[in-house]
Amino acid sequence: MALPRNSSRTRRRDADGNRMWVWFMLPGTLWMTGFLIASLALVAVLAVGTTDELGNPRFGFDLAGVRALTDPAYTEVLVRSLGYALLTCVICLLIAYPVAYTIALYGGRFKHALIAAIVVPFFANYLVRMYGWSVVLSDDGPVLRALRAVGPADEGTRILNSGFGVVAGLVYGFVVFMIIPLYAALERLDVSLIEAGRDLYGGPVRTFFFVTLPATRQGAAAGLVLVFLPAMGDFVSAQLMGGPDQIMIGNLIQDKFFQGQNWPLGSALTMLLMLVLLVGMLGYLRRTRKDEAEALR
Repeated sequence: MALPRNSSRTRRRDADGNRMWVWFMLPGTLWMTGFLIASLALVAVLAVGTTDELGNPRFGFDLAGVRALTDPAYTEVLVRSLGYALLTCVICLLIAYPVAYTIALYGGRFKHALIAAIVVPFFANYLVRMYGWSVVLSDDGPVLRALRAVGPADEGTRILNSGFGVVAGLVYGFVVFMIIPLYAALERLDVSLIEAGRDLYGGPVRTFFFVTLPATRQGAAAGLVLVFLPAMGDFVSAQLMGGPDQIMIGNLIQDKFFQGQNWPLGSALTMLLMLVLLVGMLGYLRRTRKDEAEALR
């Protein structure tokens, strides 16, 4: 049976439009891909390179930097970074979900203004925000003064120079990356599903876990990835709010490149970090593909 002429023209027009957008995206995609591949290739080559007497990098083939990754000290830093990043993801999810849920479902005509009020402050320079946050959490800052006045904290309580301070900095720095995808997922959620869920399950808690949470899990997964990737490689929070025992892998990489003059080891650490991030990204893509396949059934 032949397709109507109008339907054929519509499909041809859609195909032409898609082709046009592909051509528009091609220059930027090639530009970003080229620089990404070139930089990764350079780091990979430097990871098996050498250094001269002055610490300057030299191309060659030496696996000393790669073998150094088996040092327990570096393994400890990697595990600590992974733990801080995962804990940051969990705390950001617990903070962001109520915020996004309230704005999306109860914000009304003010929802866009509320989202803007959350996002706009994060346009400020990340380093400046971390300096400000370190002042707020300092020993004489308003947080500890309030806690001492109420009673939970005493004069010996410290937030900075501790793992708690590092995680607090990471949460403050990246929580907005969790709010935005959750808000987008909740904004698309059909409210009638929640109402039907309350009729079927009889309570808001069961409705949340059986209806709202499954319907927005892709937004939560996207937020977890957006928080985990930068938190894993962050070094500013650990530098400003942590001590020598709280350094992360980003601090090690910075030190090897700029202070230790050990570019091969710094490059090897960078490749190790990229491998961890790649595993996390592949896990997210696999989960997303599985959810899309289930939705098509």
